[in-house]
Amino acid sequence: MAINLVKGQTIDLRKNDKGEEFDLSQVTIGLGWDVRQQKSGGFLGKLLGGNKEADYDLDAIAFLLDAQGKVADLGRTVQSNDGRQIGLYQGDIIFFNSQKHPSGNIWLTGDNRTGAGEGDDEQIIVRLNALDPKYDRIVFLVTIYQGRQNGQHFGMVENAFIRAVDARGREIAKYSMSGDATFNNMCGMVFAEVYRKDGGWKFRALGNPESSDNFVEILRQYTR
Repeated sequence: MAINLVKGQTIDLRKNDKGEEFDLSQVTIGLGWDVRQQKSGGFLGKLLGGNKEADYDLDAIAFLLDAQGKVADLGRTVQSNDGRQIGLYQGDIIFFNSQKHPSGNIWLTGDNRTGAGEGDDEQIIVRLNALDPKYDRIVFLVTIYQGRQNGQHFGMVENAFIRAVDARGREIAKYSMSGDATFNNMCGMVFAEVYRKDGGWKFRALGNPESSDNFVEILRQYTR
């Protein structure tokens, strides 16, 4: 049975309390959320069409950190097919415009732009056992795309969770949280981290809200 974590709690990913070992050759970090239904603006609002809200687009991101707790490789800037400049490409940041690390050992499975459906809304998969020793820690966060512009924040999000599942599909740990008044106007969330310890890996539930809806601003905390 998976361990349900509380904020700040840390567990060993290698084995559970019964001594059963988990297969860390490929670990799925699944993130999910629901959007709290907002109260209707009434008949007139519906009639005038002023009641429609923009979809919530929550993006999962991972930062690969070195022993100093910093992102060493910020990638490069490339031009997309439509002429846009895309930064941080193929560096130590996994996000919607750079979904697979150059090492091939960590990747984002896709960008779910609505959060619709059951189970994980987005997944980041990491081969922990194959990860280069220079990577000491991985931080997992979620931001609400254009949350500021659309008036969307984590106070409106409920049933949010992050979980770790081993290569055999066994859930190792899960950290659940729901939005409340303390998350109002917070458009980013540092959910959890995994880090090296005593030759293995630990998982820590964080749940630290951020006011920014732009992960690049959060990234500045992790750069030199």
